[in-house]
Amino acid sequence: MIPNFLLGICIFLFIGHYSASVEVEEGVLVLQSTNFDEVISSSKNILVEFYAPWCGHCKALAPEYAKAAGKLAEMNSDIKLAKVDATIETSLAEKYGVRGYPTLKFFRNGNPIEYTGGRQADDIVNWLVKKTGPPAKTLTTVDELKSFIEENPVAIIGYFKDAESDNAKRFLDVAAAIDDHPFGIASAPEILSENNIDDEKIVLYKKFDDGQSVFEGTLEDPNVLTKFIATESLPHIVEFNHETAQKIFGGDIKLHLLLFLSKKDGHFDKYLEPIKPIAKEHRGELLFVSINADEPDHQRILEFFGIVDKEVPTMRVIRLEDDMSKFKPDTNDLGPENVKNFVRDFLDGKLKEHLLAQPLPEDWDKEPVKVLVATNFDSVVFDKEKDVLVEFYAPWCGHCKQLAPIYDKLGEAFKDRDDVLIAKFDATANELEHTKVGSFPTLKLYKKGDNKVVDYNGERTLEGLTKFIETGGEYGQAVPEEAEDEEDEDRLKKDEL
Repeated sequence: MIPNFLLGICIFLFIGHYSASVEVEEGVLVLQSTNFDEVISSSKNILVEFYAPWCGHCKALAPEYAKAAGKLAEMNSDIKLAKVDATIETSLAEKYGVRGYPTLKFFRNGNPIEYTGGRQADDIVNWLVKKTGPPAKTLTTVDELKSFIEENPVAIIGYFKDAESDNAKRFLDVAAAIDDHPFGIASAPEILSENNIDDEKIVLYKKFDDGQSVFEGTLEDPNVLTKFIATESLPHIVEFNHETAQKIFGGDIKLHLLLFLSKKDGHFDKYLEPIKPIAKEHRGELLFVSINADEPDHQRILEFFGIVDKEVPTMRVIRLEDDMSKFKPDTNDLGPENVKNFVRDFLDGKLKEHLLAQPLPEDWDKEPVKVLVATNFDSVVFDKEKDVLVEFYAPWCGHCKQLAPIYDKLGEAFKDRDDVLIAKFDATANELEHTKVGSFPTLKLYKKGDNKVVDYNGERTLEGLTKFIETGGEYGQAVPEEAEDEEDEDRLKKDEL
């Protein structure tokens, strides 16, 4: 890294460009509404993080963000890193559409675009370099090639005897479209000779697993190379954490085998190595992911799958589509043979979706608002003699907590009606094959007679909900602007699973 005193001089000289005072923390500019516009307009390239001091993801990003600032300073780059406390500078957060933390936006000549890279220092630097420079670095010597490979956890090199060939151009087109990893292109005779290349070859170098992967496909379809890079740039078994989450859940592979393990109990050392050949066999088809169940931040994930501590080690398969289907093995034994059989049965379509279900409380119908679980939902809700309003909620959801006293009053108002029933359903602990919800709270009216389902999109008030029931679902179909905002926030919280 660049010596601290030199980094300080560089930062001092940089700040001198601005008339308004700009504070610096670990090489990162601290922006407020008083200096934001001037700094942005005076910077050719600047990445801005909108954060909240209490946000766990922001705290995890902070050291990597500072490290990225140091790397850029070492490179004498004109790219700057800045941050804004969005809980204080609310007008800036609103102006740039900040809906969750952290939100990063890259300003190029004052024009903002969404940051789509990773959250490790190398990922941040690579993304920024790619956005501000050529799609692939031209490598002219063997030493330069070796340094480029050594400096990057993952590097994609295109070897082309003719750098102006159609395939070389196609390679550069793919490089321009991928921000996650650095690309290099080499056509110097000494490099081709050193690597025994007669004409063309693309190699993905990596500091894990086999060390490198050679592309065997065609460049006529750029999606083939893109998929190869997305698949081969991840380890055979990816450990889930703040840095890898986006690559895992944002990738093209939507089928995941999740391995829930305890590091403190030695599960990672005991189970992962024997499973790696199975993961390699299904590479590109099924992504193997390890999750440390000891981490407090991962407890929400265990709850989502209905896993208790005594079940660890265990595994699940999840299909990442709108309904996020989950599949559970018959045994928690993670021996390679059991893992292989579980994967094979899933891919062969022999497994039934696993649905969570709480035990039915004895007093489920004691209060005006009835308690539904997976086992009594159909018998209660599909009663053709009643209009049944169901709130699908999450115990941790802030908007659900705000609705609770209003919903209790609603239940009290209709408790003596034989043709109306008010109910609630914890959708984090119970699941239904026929009904999936994407945000909390979700309110659905199941109409008597034909059991037609009507979603409530009105204001969450006692008056609004009462009119919704009394009009048989006709009232409350328009979505108020504030309701849309709330729903998005609830969905964001659910997505953090």
